[in-house]
Amino acid sequence: MSTKKLLAIDLGAESGRGLVGSFDGERLALEVVHRFPNGGVPTLDTLHWDVLGLWREMLTALRKAEAEHGQLASVGVDTWGVDFALLGKDGALLGNPRHYRDPHTDTIMEDAFMKVPRAEIYRQTGIQFMRFNSLYQLLALMRDRSQILDIAETLLFIPDLFHYWMTGSKANEYTDASTSQMIDPATRAWARGLVRSFGIPEKILGTLIQPGTMLGRLRPSVASHAGVASIPVIAPATHDTAAAVAAVPAAGESWAYISSGTWSLMGVETKTPRTDEQTLRVNFTNEGGVGGTIRLLKNIMGLWLVQECRRAWEREGVTYDYAALMRLAEAATPFASIVNPDDASFMLPDHMPRAIGEFCKQTNQPAPTEPGDVVRCALESLALRYRWVLERLEELVGHKLDTIHVVGGGCQNTLLCQLAADACNREVVAGPVEATAIGNVLVQAIGLGLLGSLAEGRAVVRRSFEVRSYEPREHDRWTEPYRRFLAMIG
Repeated sequence: MSTKKLLAIDLGAESGRGLVGSFDGERLALEVVHRFPNGGVPTLDTLHWDVLGLWREMLTALRKAEAEHGQLASVGVDTWGVDFALLGKDGALLGNPRHYRDPHTDTIMEDAFMKVPRAEIYRQTGIQFMRFNSLYQLLALMRDRSQILDIAETLLFIPDLFHYWMTGSKANEYTDASTSQMIDPATRAWARGLVRSFGIPEKILGTLIQPGTMLGRLRPSVASHAGVASIPVIAPATHDTAAAVAAVPAAGESWAYISSGTWSLMGVETKTPRTDEQTLRVNFTNEGGVGGTIRLLKNIMGLWLVQECRRAWEREGVTYDYAALMRLAEAATPFASIVNPDDASFMLPDHMPRAIGEFCKQTNQPAPTEPGDVVRCALESLALRYRWVLERLEELVGHKLDTIHVVGGGCQNTLLCQLAADACNREVVAGPVEATAIGNVLVQAIGLGLLGSLAEGRAVVRRSFEVRSYEPREHDRWTEPYRRFLAMIG
């Protein structure tokens, strides 16, 4: 077949990209055509997303993609999960969407459990308890008597909003909606009984669609403004982790994945959800995947710790690139101090290095002060968390997981990949880097009929992109630090 050009717009918490995937039926090549910054915008005591600014960048990505690559076959958007926009009767946006790190949900889960027990929420949704899940964001708006919620007619998750602006079609794509803690993972439908129990207005919940659904074509006004043809808009796996997992170059069943970036999402792919007491006890999540799969995983704080340290040092006038920080970390003393990367104090600290130091002091450890020591502490702690999650995953699935596939931007961190291999005593296969965008393109290709299945898509990834393997080297050295880590997390 002739080479098809598919545009993936991939939004992360720190940045966004427009990438063109060129697919000839056998291999896929990816090229970035536009990069732009992203991040929360603080106003008064709240944190929001600048969705209008992001929309402007998407139009630029469309314009550049067609100018550089010619006629596009389709376009699709993926983003992070849980956050949403509310629309009024006329389809207008009602205020700027909240950022998941906004503090308005700090204590809302305790209020929720007083109305519906924790175990019952988990039984109906199978989603890891995190205070920023969409369910708790809505409950916080209700608690605060939000006038916006009172007049809202439609809830669209962030990628749904951009697809709506592209096409005029309002729908909730399943993989992103599954992060809300308002979806029944067994029926793959809204958990309406739970929603009613909390008094959330059901009318705002829209039609659920599966990844690969064609939503329509670019509206003429959008196409004209961007200077492109009115191409098909296809909902990929719009949750970035679902897209990244779709691009894992794995076969068989004895593997785990880590989608590594600001967050580390570590899990396995299953055919059915796990909502039993054992899974609840370890607080794992059952999110929707491509092709009817379930992503049984754990959200881990990830490279956010390092990113925020770097930002804190920049504010103090000292700038490090990531390569320099990794060199300093490699030279630092191993296991001098460790932290629980998922401690609440690391969610949105004013100064991450101080937060890490304070945690170490509170746990009777020396507080790291030099940048290399701080970063080494963060990375070793992440690797220890990966080991804990791997052990829990193997208990849940009932067999050994031989390989850990690390995809996303974090797979370029060679030190973290080697630490993960050593801590977990497993082969780590790193790559591809642009897994989220690749998965986005693959699902668009399935929607266009260019690929027949997820398995065919993964075969394309194996043919098209190089990976790097890390073998465990010093696993025995991790025994004592892991004992300390287990005591720390209880």
